[in-house]
Amino acid sequence: MLFRLGVSLSLLSLFLFKSESAVSSIDLGSEWLKVAVVNLKPGQIPITIAINEMSKRKSPALVAFQSETRLLAEEAAGIVARYPDKVFSNLRDMVGKPYRDVKRFADAMYLPFDVVEDFRGAAMIRVSDDVSYSVEELLGMILKYAANLAEFHSKAMVKDMVISVPPYFGQAERKGLMTAAELAGINVISLINEHSGAALQYGIDKDFSNGSRHVIFYDMGSSSTYAALVYFSAYNAKEFGKTVSANQFQVKDVRWNSGLGGQNMEIRLVEYFADEFNKQVGNGVDVRKYPKAMAKLKKQVKRTKEILSANTAAPISVESLHDDRDFRSTITREKFEELCGDLWDKSLMPVKEVLKHSGLQADDIYAVELIGGATRVPKLQVKLQEYFGRKDLDKHLDADEAIVLGAALHAANLSDGIKLNRKLGMVDGSSYSFFMELDGPDLSKDGDTRLLLVPRMKKLPSKIFKSFNRSKDFELLLAYDNEGLLPPGLSSPVVAQYAVSGLTDAANKYSSRNLSSPIKTNLHFSLTRSGILSLDLAEAAFQVTEWIEVPKRNLTVENSTIASSNVSVDLGAENTSEQNSNSLESDGGISNASNSTTEPNTVDLGTEKKLKKMTFRIPLKIVEKTMGPGIPLSKESLLNAKSKLEALDKKDAERRRTAELKNNLEEYIYATKEKFETSEDFERISSNDERQSVIKKLDEVQEWLYTDGEDATATEFQERLNLLKAATDPIFFRFKELTARPEAVKFARLYLTELQQVLQIVYLQHAVFTKGYVATQTIRGWEKDKPWLPKDKVEELSINIDKFKTWLDEKEAEQQKMSGFSTPVFTSKEVYEKVTGVQNKADSIKKIPKPKPKTEKPINNAETEKDTSGDEKPAEESDSSKNEEDKVESEMHEEL
Repeated sequence: MLFRLGVSLSLLSLFLFKSESAVSSIDLGSEWLKVAVVNLKPGQIPITIAINEMSKRKSPALVAFQSETRLLAEEAAGIVARYPDKVFSNLRDMVGKPYRDVKRFADAMYLPFDVVEDFRGAAMIRVSDDVSYSVEELLGMILKYAANLAEFHSKAMVKDMVISVPPYFGQAERKGLMTAAELAGINVISLINEHSGAALQYGIDKDFSNGSRHVIFYDMGSSSTYAALVYFSAYNAKEFGKTVSANQFQVKDVRWNSGLGGQNMEIRLVEYFADEFNKQVGNGVDVRKYPKAMAKLKKQVKRTKEILSANTAAPISVESLHDDRDFRSTITREKFEELCGDLWDKSLMPVKEVLKHSGLQADDIYAVELIGGATRVPKLQVKLQEYFGRKDLDKHLDADEAIVLGAALHAANLSDGIKLNRKLGMVDGSSYSFFMELDGPDLSKDGDTRLLLVPRMKKLPSKIFKSFNRSKDFELLLAYDNEGLLPPGLSSPVVAQYAVSGLTDAANKYSSRNLSSPIKTNLHFSLTRSGILSLDLAEAAFQVTEWIEVPKRNLTVENSTIASSNVSVDLGAENTSEQNSNSLESDGGISNASNSTTEPNTVDLGTEKKLKKMTFRIPLKIVEKTMGPGIPLSKESLLNAKSKLEALDKKDAERRRTAELKNNLEEYIYATKEKFETSEDFERISSNDERQSVIKKLDEVQEWLYTDGEDATATEFQERLNLLKAATDPIFFRFKELTARPEAVKFARLYLTELQQVLQIVYLQHAVFTKGYVATQTIRGWEKDKPWLPKDKVEELSINIDKFKTWLDEKEAEQQKMSGFSTPVFTSKEVYEKVTGVQNKADSIKKIPKPKPKTEKPINNAETEKDTSGDEKPAEESDSSKNEEDKVESEMHEEL
């Protein structure tokens, strides 16, 4: 599997245009989240999975609050057994759901959350007596963590993201997730159905020109199961004037069971072991009543289920499960399959339904690709094999990462910064059908007021236009068309309600005018790429017909008689009527107005009346009246939520900074003590009293660190660190100069010697190490090679070199007289600064160009040709030679 993944990622590197941008995708599951990043920096794999702080490829989708401290992902997972009521999970399955459904789900999964109802009828999580968070806010915290993970992994700002969602997500869930992303500061360019992400990953490196195929993607995750039928094919397209074969896929159908997943199997095991423990303890004890005990049991059950996927039996061991009693037991795979007996047939229902509604047979399916962690259960694979009559199922995709990698491809294709070179067309559809219904005081509830708006599996994205005769204000209702196929947890099919006003006033205003047709109301809807349906625009259209006076004019041909003017006018009026019967502007006739000056060959015949048709479009006011858990947060609520999350982010950043400074202080204390104890060189540059004084300060700070400093702030840790560095920096500086200063002096003397040779000698044999070999270069000195250089400047440079050497001699002599405990007379930094000064001076002199030779005007062409053939060629050879020598000398100078 890892080999196939590596090959796939390598192929993807050939399908991407280079860009400096980075985009990301998030696969948000019930229990886990995965993040993929598309980044085309040199030396990096183009699409990679972001690794978290524990070097894992997936992170727990958890939020926890302990002692007013927020913990995310791995940090939250670390306290789930001790504080199960403070760690919040399965948040994806709670967004957009009614309070009663969330409460029922939490109780069934033994989640000891304090769930309360908000003003919308949605669920909120109470963290403390005075602090509660909406599900959107908690999801926003998780998404912000994922975004930070992507940016840390890519070392670049990630501007665009795609988030995957299960196909059964309805309007409320999708809007709630977009709200959570907005709170996290994420620019979501699209939501993508999970099966479309898997289909993208499946088809991106395949060629379907030799034959189309139907593929079923079967996904059983932690909390849900679905089967998607996808048709892969190829079509001919024009690219740079050539006909090429392009791949595409279309989602034909998708069916699901939103309440069946790996968690259901784990709950069966939890119930089985809970009963066994209760029997062992006796005395009417029920371990289900104790959240900590159930959290421990659920954690071990998850491991036991994973072991059973590879073994026929598995043990379970929980220390101090309840009342200091340990629990140990074993279970066989056969018993596990018996406990989940009714789940196996339910797991096949999505597959059966998708084949039933598509009209295909099991033999028509080219492949059955398994994705999702729960598909690793052997019994589930056996049931699928039996149903499809196959010995093996298809496992070409990584069950955990296929969706997030495909979503990353979608993000790259949609983003402005990164584009796919090899394209795979994607046609996904709406998982639900929708209808619209009009309501008003003059309307009766019948079939005329209800219209199908979006049929199931309608292409995403789409624009929908509806027009009908209406002259009074009305209300509009959008609802799911099939009440038997509703998003999980919903009891009402209503999606949104709108009040459309302004129509009555507009009708009254224009009714006095001559209306040529009934007033029309036009509604513009959009079904976005994310699968969200909305009413974007409502307008009233009025068509008015009026007689207006226009100038009566006759255009004549030159030298023609005016007797023909009456015929021309009639024909002009007749033609005008025909041309403007459907016009939205004034008909204009021949001319809209007469000119003040009569043009040549025209005759002004006065005015006449003509028929004019005009269409007026009046925007109508739309007010959303949607009620229930699916309504979006108000602007005030959004601002309040953003401020709360920003405050938590700042607090987390300060907590991380405090922990980092505390670790730095502790590390500095131990490292300094070790250096003083193990390195004898410190005795050469510091006295015993000085070292003991520093060690005493180190001990004092160390004692403070483990007593009063346990709850200290970042500022206090920084102050203690600065205090220690003030005492130790002089010693460490002398320790560094003990070796750095002699190296700097050696380098300077070598450079000055070589530079003097370049100034004085004619030739220099210089050894150069290049490409693994030692070569000898012959370099000319300036006196021979650059005779045009000003003598005074070269002399000045030579004097500077001598002064530099004298300065080095004097400083080294003074340093030898000083004690190692004293501040150095001169430093390596001073030496390098002086070397840089001399080097800059030498470069400025060396770059002085050679003066151009004076040329005389040639007497005639023959002499010019003679001079050119005799003189210019040697000059060119000389200039070329000198350019070569300048290049060699420059390389030697940089080498030095």
